[in-house]
Amino acid sequence: MRTSGILLPISSLPNKYGIGCFSKEAYEFVDFLAEAKQTYWQLLPIGPTSYGDSPYQSFSTYAGNPYFIDLTELIRQGLLTEEECDAVDFGKDDTSVDYEKLYLGRFDLLRKAFERSEMDKNADFTAFCQKNKEWLEDYAAYMAIKNHFGGKSFVEWPDDIRLRQEDAMEEYCDKLQSDIAFFKYIQFEFYRQWNKLKSYANGKGVFIIGDIPIYVAPDSADVWASPELFQMEEGALSAVAGCPPDGFSATGQLWGNPLYDWDYHKKTGFAWWIGRIAHCSKMYDVIRIDHFRAFDQYYSIPADEETAVNGEWVDGPGFELFRAMKDKLGQLHIIAEDLGYMTDSVRKLVADTAFPNMKVLQFAFDARDSSGPSEYLPHNYPTNCVVYTGTHDNETTCGWLGSITEAEYQLVQDYLGMPGADDKALCKGLIRAAQSSVADYCIIPLQDYLCLGNDARMNTPSTTGGNWMWRVPDGALTQELSAEIAKMTKLYGRSMK
Repeated sequence: MRTSGILLPISSLPNKYGIGCFSKEAYEFVDFLAEAKQTYWQLLPIGPTSYGDSPYQSFSTYAGNPYFIDLTELIRQGLLTEEECDAVDFGKDDTSVDYEKLYLGRFDLLRKAFERSEMDKNADFTAFCQKNKEWLEDYAAYMAIKNHFGGKSFVEWPDDIRLRQEDAMEEYCDKLQSDIAFFKYIQFEFYRQWNKLKSYANGKGVFIIGDIPIYVAPDSADVWASPELFQMEEGALSAVAGCPPDGFSATGQLWGNPLYDWDYHKKTGFAWWIGRIAHCSKMYDVIRIDHFRAFDQYYSIPADEETAVNGEWVDGPGFELFRAMKDKLGQLHIIAEDLGYMTDSVRKLVADTAFPNMKVLQFAFDARDSSGPSEYLPHNYPTNCVVYTGTHDNETTCGWLGSITEAEYQLVQDYLGMPGADDKALCKGLIRAAQSSVADYCIIPLQDYLCLGNDARMNTPSTTGGNWMWRVPDGALTQELSAEIAKMTKLYGRSMK
């Protein structure tokens, strides 16, 4: 079945309170997708972001991002006033997220809403806490204790609470009871608003592709509450994740994420992973797992290293994990992000799972690749794949066209049969190449439909600052644009409507 969709993070939606959220603009974007005959809305991870503002480094695998709670809805509930929200400085640039101002302003408002909410009398809140107790208790306690210690990660806490000794847990949970209830309330409101938005999207024939990172963050409730799941010694990480040196980075990428103790996971029948995928399957219609190749082999770096140079490849759980998932959960709707260093064993794992993998057009014209015709060129695609012009980690396609070599630019023109075309024309030509390909799924970042340059880039890997900030310009989502996208979608047989 041929389908298409648009990649746009929640944070990139328009909204007057500093960041995209589950507001009317989100519902309007769903309407835009429906009018454009799109089947999918792909998101970036929607968990609470930690330092660096990356959605791939979250304080919890299960929790939702408090920034995405619609303040207007809290005004409607009578928990906040419009004057209170308007008085907060969220930044003056509507096309960019100012995370510092967001952090300083948003939580005070949420706290006021909580204090006025009388959640202790709310039966829905009580039911939510009970239903999600397995993860919610640890997350709320973690955030409350973390705030108590000035935002420090648990590795810097006193040993008694860092190691979750029983007396210390009772002491802190009693002392921070109100703060813990506040963080539970945030999750209750997040999930209430998210489920409403998802139901609206599904009712419009728009389905959600949710992106999840393979690894959890080192500063997270997951690691604090369940250290046995990870490669740790005496409460400290023994090895961390990353990528080896390559043509793009002489020292590789040192991500610093905890690595899984796969022997322990196997002993439990992969219970934690099965629980995680079960939860995500309720949140999303399709799950895209980032860095899928690490299930075959993962790059392990000693925790005390300052670069990724001295790491090594270690075998992961392989197909055994996905066999266990299928046995427990049935048919899985997963996209395998298999980009990066590929081996025959990684290709075999992707094939064995039968999950669609990813093809990125920007990777198809690399003059440095002397291995032969690129597997990213559309004429080499299998049907069971997802084609992108670029991802959140790439330049925008117009930005990329402005940065490639003359020979690569010529190759793009030749491949598309567009001699003399400029950047914007070639960008549209590449979208057409993706849409017309045999790939079952075609996902295009909104920036490319808008033909925007690198000032609209979402993330530059291995850099800090200036990332995850782009937002949709006011007035960009026009009827003309939705009609143009719809026309192409129908032309190439990708319209489900």
